[in-house]
Amino acid sequence: MRLRPRSVVDLDLDSPDGPVLSLRPAPGGPAPGPGDLYALVRLRGRPAATVLAHVREGDDPAEVLGRLAREQLPDAARTEPPPEPYALPPRACVVVATRERADQLARALDSLLDQDHPDYDVLVVDNAPRTRDTEELVTGKYGDRVRYVREDTPGLAVAHNTGLAHAGADVVAFTDDDVVADPHWLTALTAPFAADPRLGCVTGLILPARLRTPAQLLLESHGGFAKGFAPRLYDPLRPPADEPLFPFTAGSFGSGANMAFRTRALQAAGGFDPATGTGTAARGGDDLYAFVAVLSAGFRLRYTADALVWHHHRESRQDLRNQAFGYGAGLTAYLTATLVRRPTLLPALLARLPRGLAYAKNMTARRDVDGGGVPGAHGGHTHPWPRSLSRLERRGMLYGPVGYAKARLRMSRLRTPRLRMRGSR
Repeated sequence: MRLRPRSVVDLDLDSPDGPVLSLRPAPGGPAPGPGDLYALVRLRGRPAATVLAHVREGDDPAEVLGRLAREQLPDAARTEPPPEPYALPPRACVVVATRERADQLARALDSLLDQDHPDYDVLVVDNAPRTRDTEELVTGKYGDRVRYVREDTPGLAVAHNTGLAHAGADVVAFTDDDVVADPHWLTALTAPFAADPRLGCVTGLILPARLRTPAQLLLESHGGFAKGFAPRLYDPLRPPADEPLFPFTAGSFGSGANMAFRTRALQAAGGFDPATGTGTAARGGDDLYAFVAVLSAGFRLRYTADALVWHHHRESRQDLRNQAFGYGAGLTAYLTATLVRRPTLLPALLARLPRGLAYAKNMTARRDVDGGGVPGAHGGHTHPWPRSLSRLERRGMLYGPVGYAKARLRMSRLRTPRLRMRGSR
């Protein structure tokens, strides 16, 4: 069955069986109307599930979606006790690394400046810019509301390390220039640090802002960036029984568009590996490396769906092909980086290798496009994924260690002149 475009909407219920409080489009989207809809379901503002619906001409979208949501809400959402109030979140700095995407960046910054967090600032790291567009946007439109730092060495991990060095806050949060943050995002992402001194990292929910093109639909139907709605706590002292590959299945922990670290924990873990990430030959893996590094340093990691950002997926099929290859490359690049920088983890990785290969084979397997399943339902392994993308993802896995070696060599060459220059003074 052909993947049909869907309007993305945001539905809020008073309770699992209660009335609809509000129905509105995803940020910047069209008003809900007849057609195919993808809905985030909230319970009094807190994300709880997603549902798909077809609304016929003349039907009330709120009524149709409300009925479906009440029928399909998972048992966990029905039986979960009322959430406790958030602790006062610590001071935070939001870092956005960007390169030549001023229009998208402006949309992201507008949402980041509209957060309900009581004490934070926003820092833009302009990574290897070719023009002054980003600098002029930040200094001109946003003035003293957003800080600007230029980082000339290309690479997302390098830019993130620059942001970490300039953060000056207890918690440093990272997101991308192609998201729109929910107004409660930063509070939900950072408040857990106040309640748990062993917590080193918190990740959150990423949902699609648009599902218009075949590439956007295919990516989200394959699982997208979503990690579900159930909260999870990952503790290196108590490995989860349902994840035998822990901590090497870092992709299940979260994604780089929605993550925050206790600053001292990320510093203790050595920051991001500069030879990983977009903008390097490794193609990705910078976020996955950081998750495992923080866990390996003895800190805990928490996932919460309450911290929500809406992500603008790339629109073209070529973008999707690049992403498929990059996902595979980033996975093995981060594993390579982990072993290079933390060789004591080698025995644990070798012990998990057979299961890991089977897991990778399953995750990258071709799946027929049958139109079933809820886009974004992470981990179901029933989402459409064509053979061409499966091949690209596996090819990327083979390339990842080579890409990391190339990126590491390039980084060493970039650092050498600086070191010599310092030594000559």
